[in-house]
Amino acid sequence: MSDNPIRVATSHALPSYLDPHHLGPWGIFLQQVDRVTPYLGNLARWVETLKRPKRILVVDVPIQMDDGTVAHFEGYRVQHNTSRGPGKGGVRYHQDVTLSEVMALAAWMSIKNAAVNVPFGGAKGGIRVDPRKLSLPELERLTRRYTSEIGIIIGPTKDIPAPDVNTNERVMAWMMDTYSMNVGETATGVVTGKPISLGGSLGRHEATGRGVYTVGVQAARRMGLDIAGARVAVQGFGNVGGIAARLFAEAGARVVAVQDHAGCVYAEAGLDVPALLRHAKATGSVAGFEGAQALPREQFWDTPCDILIPAALEQQITEANAHRIQARLIIEGANGPTTPAADDILTERGVLIVPDVIANAGGVTVSYFEWVQDFSSFFWTEEEINQRLVAVMNNALDAVWHVADDKGVTLRTATFIVACERILRARDLRGLYP
Repeated sequence: MSDNPIRVATSHALPSYLDPHHLGPWGIFLQQVDRVTPYLGNLARWVETLKRPKRILVVDVPIQMDDGTVAHFEGYRVQHNTSRGPGKGGVRYHQDVTLSEVMALAAWMSIKNAAVNVPFGGAKGGIRVDPRKLSLPELERLTRRYTSEIGIIIGPTKDIPAPDVNTNERVMAWMMDTYSMNVGETATGVVTGKPISLGGSLGRHEATGRGVYTVGVQAARRMGLDIAGARVAVQGFGNVGGIAARLFAEAGARVVAVQDHAGCVYAEAGLDVPALLRHAKATGSVAGFEGAQALPREQFWDTPCDILIPAALEQQITEANAHRIQARLIIEGANGPTTPAADDILTERGVLIVPDVIANAGGVTVSYFEWVQDFSSFFWTEEEINQRLVAVMNNALDAVWHVADDKGVTLRTATFIVACERILRARDLRGLYP
């Protein structure tokens, strides 16, 4: 499978932050759209819709710190596209959050939701903050103020936030409560990823990692790779990478290497994943795990493996390390972990990549299930959730694989073809108002 990059001229100059020549996360998304444009037929007339977010909100988030001082943080909420339904996407707290990143993540949510055919558009939020430096009361005040600031554009039928990097079900509970207090009624459907006792869904915690595992098994089967005995390397050992590693290990794979923010461990015979998960939970990192060899972080990319799961942050696989990767199959648990240039290098080397916009869509799929359950006030069992999740993920991968074979393109481009056609067909049918 191969792709030919193409840049489409526009009739109006783009603002600097939309410039495709600036290869931040948003620039990567624009390149991905350019690659898929030749396959969109008559719908290509609407392609600028994908290159311009529908709405960008930048907010000041002032809070009183525990010592009485007032600190200001910058927050974002971007709604990329809502042609197919309300915006949907997580909120991350990280010291390196940028507008370009949040825009790209919102856009990838548009693609992701359309690829698995759930009736959502794409949105994303974030605050530029290191949450490790805040006390729990400070974190709560930050969350509540941010929610109040973006409350003018979110809502159960408008835009539904969810957990992301450094946010969790407790943060979602604060967001739900703040929004509910401001509108004068309990609105459980305003966020997903909530605690079970507040309308959260069973199976949501494991959904993204389970989705990575599900499409990974399917892709491995199609390429003739036996999961039993396969060597797996995982970057990122949180809610996505940790759960995917556990499921692959339970299926008989050998998880030989794990890297996180503080360390990298390796064991040729396979790591004891349950023990490593307990160690990481107790210490905050895989570093120092007994029974494994410590590796320099950069050496992770040289690990002999069959399957690589990047499940950390964006732009981890680049031109600088793509040649060193030994895996036959890459399953992108993170959002945007591979740059376009690295994508081309890996494709030329015959490495199969299951892209983020389908591989990590398990989380938003079960978020959709949670949203539906909240509206109906009728909740499914965890077994029902997992069965529905596997069906959605397998059906989505089947459709993408068919397009990839039919058009002779990579799975990434095929996923964008499927998703962009669905988004732009909705845009075309709805027309322009007024």
